[in-house]
Amino acid sequence: MTFQGWFLILAFFGVLLALAKPVGLWLFTLYEGRRTPLHLVLGPVERGFYGLAGVDPAQEQGWRRYALHMLLFNVALMAFTYAVLRLQGVLPGNPQGLAGLSPHLAFNTAISFTTNTNWQSYGGESTMSNLSQMLGLTIHNFLSAATGIALAFALFRGFARREAGTVGNFWADVTRITLYLLLPVCIAYAIFLIASGVPQALAGVGNVETLEGARQSLLLGPVASQEAIKMLGTNGGGFFNANSAHPFENPTALTNFVQMLSIFVVGVGLTWTFGKAVGNTRQGWAILSAMMILFLVGTGVSYWAEAAGNPVLHQFGVAGGNMEGKEVRFGIAASALFSVVTTAASCGAVNAMHDSFTALGGLVPLFNMQLGEVVIGGVGAGIYGFLLFAILAVFVAGLMVGRTPEYVGKKIESREVKLAVLAIAVLPLMILGLTALSSVLQQGLAGPLNKGPHGFSEILYAFTSAVANNGSAFAGLTANTPYYNGLLGVAMWVGRFFIIVPTLAIAGSLAAKKYTPESAGSFPTTGGLWVGLLVGIILILGGLTFLPSLALGPIADHLSMIRGQLF
Repeated sequence: MTFQGWFLILAFFGVLLALAKPVGLWLFTLYEGRRTPLHLVLGPVERGFYGLAGVDPAQEQGWRRYALHMLLFNVALMAFTYAVLRLQGVLPGNPQGLAGLSPHLAFNTAISFTTNTNWQSYGGESTMSNLSQMLGLTIHNFLSAATGIALAFALFRGFARREAGTVGNFWADVTRITLYLLLPVCIAYAIFLIASGVPQALAGVGNVETLEGARQSLLLGPVASQEAIKMLGTNGGGFFNANSAHPFENPTALTNFVQMLSIFVVGVGLTWTFGKAVGNTRQGWAILSAMMILFLVGTGVSYWAEAAGNPVLHQFGVAGGNMEGKEVRFGIAASALFSVVTTAASCGAVNAMHDSFTALGGLVPLFNMQLGEVVIGGVGAGIYGFLLFAILAVFVAGLMVGRTPEYVGKKIESREVKLAVLAIAVLPLMILGLTALSSVLQQGLAGPLNKGPHGFSEILYAFTSAVANNGSAFAGLTANTPYYNGLLGVAMWVGRFFIIVPTLAIAGSLAAKKYTPESAGSFPTTGGLWVGLLVGIILILGGLTFLPSLALGPIADHLSMIRGQLF
């Protein structure tokens, strides 16, 4: 570990905290439906969308109607994308003449991008046409991100409103988030990336002359526009197979730093927005503090493990940290930080290959996802996932003090606790169940490249990434098969929508409740004790649930490495 490495980590942390309030203020403006300076230009566009769709943005919806419209919208988008991918070979915008995708790969990819997972069982530059990248995939990068933020807004309204029967209007939320947040930021972001050397072209191939005088063909395409929303919307699907390790996606140390910031910035801002929505910004800072503790601990462990390197190689005189699978232009610290950022959020973009990390270095990204990606998390998904744990934490606190638990002025009763448990239980049931199934079936065992505990980790990582809607991978797993494409597609759908619906039900239940003012007997939810309880509940639930599987995978892999055995 070096001074420069720690300086990078602390600088990233400092800039992130500085952005929390200004980003949160803008999000709060959209949450309340207020006018912004952008309304002068985009206001007519917004009204035009409502007119074409026959939507009245002032007509609010109860949680059931909000959920139904959200589900129908996503099912329609998924079907549209499936059709585009299957028909790719006969559609325009295909300069390489690529064929349409197989049914199982199109199914997996359509669900992947609909659910904000962006898992890729394919190499983007050798599989997807420009039209498929822009119309089939990038459209989901915007709308799946907007859906996540809209759902966070609905839950915020549940906590903030009193004796209300509605949680907002899904169509208004998604439209405003897309027009006044995602779109303008991504236009500016894409221009920055183009200026930094990221291509933005419709040509399929560019021919260049190398330093040795040879001719080489380089694949090009609309990279910068997809890269911007891929990061800001915590999507993570790369235009190129190497993702943000590819110099055309992430050419410099500056673009690497900005990409990491953009993965986290909306999630961090939403914590402040939540505090503002419930009338106490200290609530938001408390949530962010708990998130940052988990983030910094994870970053420290990953950086230490990668900087320590492989003891087996040290025996042969190979000194230094683990540079396998890493880009020299980024190094160990930036790669370790990126791996924690992308898996603490539901992004999945990578600037290094996680399968090449040391066993403990790879354990941290895996564990981040198994916690439900609530350490900042995906845009919207992180904060509403974290609030599910907050509901359980106040329930535990209520048991300790012997009174009905309360959180931000709302009594947390059996209905909310049951729904929170139902949503949180989705991850372990799906991850562990599907991993166990794939560890004994021949179709599942055909996937891992490695044997032993590392091969098991490859399977465990795949289903963890799918259910947690992350999209990164231990890329040694061959996943482009009917078995894995089908099962991972189901895992991604369940991991997204089987959590969203109970969360919306909680929002509806809370919105209908009366406000309960704090009293002397109320458990404080803004101080250090509350932050510690939140961190403890998250770690205990994650640790108790997933520790046996981690022991069979990365922990066993680490112990084997210490004894000189590699897989």
